Amino acid sequence: MGLNQDIKVAVDAVVFGYESKGNLSVLLIKRGVDPYKNSWALPGGLVLENESLEAAVKRELKEETGVKIDYLEQLYTFGKPKRDPRNRVVSVSYFALVKPNHFKIKADTDADEAQWFPVSKLPKLAFDHKTIFNTAEKRLKGKLLYQPIGFDLLNAEFPFSDLEHLYATILGRDIDRRNFRKKIKSFGFVEETNKMHQEGSGRPAKLFKFNKKKYDALVDDGFHFDIKFV
Repeated sequence: MGLNQDIKVAVDAVVFGYESKGNLSVLLIKRGVDPYKNSWALPGGLVLENESLEAAVKRELKEETGVKIDYLEQLYTFGKPKRDPRNRVVSVSYFALVKPNHFKIKADTDADEAQWFPVSKLPKLAFDHKTIFNTAEKRLKGKLLYQPIGFDLLNAEFPFSDLEHLYATILGRDIDRRNFRKKIKSFGFVEETNKMHQEGSGRPAKLFKFNKKKYDALVDDGFHFDIKFV
């Protein structure tokens, strides 16, 4: 039986950003072309003929937002027949994390505007992008508990309270700060620096850093990151 396919492949990215003591945000673009012109959407677009999926998503992010990605992971494939009114389009989605100092954005190509939105105050999204976003948010929350991806959302050196706040914000609930600190420190890959951080008129706080080499060495020895109890 012969096949007559006319399927296009696209990539879409759910880019999460987090600023110290702030909200978790997601990066959206305002579409400059039909369909859904002037609607907010996830950055993305069609994959070029001789382009890998990862190269395509990085190119689209650079073209549409100018943002620098610190962590990128393939999420899920979305392929319902009528998800795009123009063509049959299968989208391979990614989720990405952005450090605070890489927050600067610049819209270009077919995006009229690029903007960060708190995840709790998202506008109506074009296509099936709300479903893609929901899938990415669920993955982020789950992964935070068994892989140290949260450090990709913090500055290289941070007060411990920033790490606590990040977990509480993304998980959407309070955490036991004392047990959390004890558990994280027991792993041995979050190290004190000899620097202090002054915020307001309170006592200066010690700064910490994530030692990725030490974490990778522990993983090679069979270590499993797990903080589900918080």
